Amino acid sequence: MARITAYLELGNKRVFAAALDWPGWARSGKTDQEALDRLADYAERYRPVAERAEVRFPVAYDFDVLERLPGSGSTDFGAPGAIAQADHAALTVAQARRLAALVEASWAVLDEVAAQTPGELRKGPRGGGRDRDKMIQHVVSAEASYARQLDIRHREPAFDDRDAVTALRRDIAAALRSARDGTPSRPKGWPPRYAARRIAWHVLDHCWEMQDRTEPS
Repeated sequence: MARITAYLELGNKRVFAAALDWPGWARSGKTDQEALDRLADYAERYRPVAERAEVRFPVAYDFDVLERLPGSGSTDFGAPGAIAQADHAALTVAQARRLAALVEASWAVLDEVAAQTPGELRKGPRGGGRDRDKMIQHVVSAEASYARQLDIRHREPAFDDRDAVTALRRDIAAALRSARDGTPSRPKGWPPRYAARRIAWHVLDHCWEMQDRTEPS
């Protein structure tokens, strides 16, 4: 039985549970246990990311909650925003390469899903939600913003400008791959472990939304 280290981010209305060493594997619920249950529910949806990154993903596991962090308005809105103490730990060469590989795999999975998704998606429960192209543009726009937290500055690319998107993502992956001491590369920036988790979470959250809203109601 593998032990997966996780943390909880506690908002007033929502709790996020995230696997510290598996960027992008994060889910929310109304309570601590519901968030952890949701995280477990999404293990098989996360597995293709690990497989593409050629990182062994456990078949049987249990969660060890390492930290409980105060959330914020972002938590209740639906985005994890708390930086764990563990995010400041130094990285070995192998750990940094693993982080970068998992983030790159998240992008690859999103690209595969988008290629199989119709342009118009089923509306959400309240009649809202972006269609495919607007959702992909939103992800790319966020990445241009997130990259600044790693001291990487690119003009926000159009989602269908593959050269510009590739260049942005290449620089993000290179920054993660070269990270060693766990400190932000700019004042008030993000530690690389947190940056990897936040970037991959946003990619996969919309990837899974795209899948869910393609399926018949």
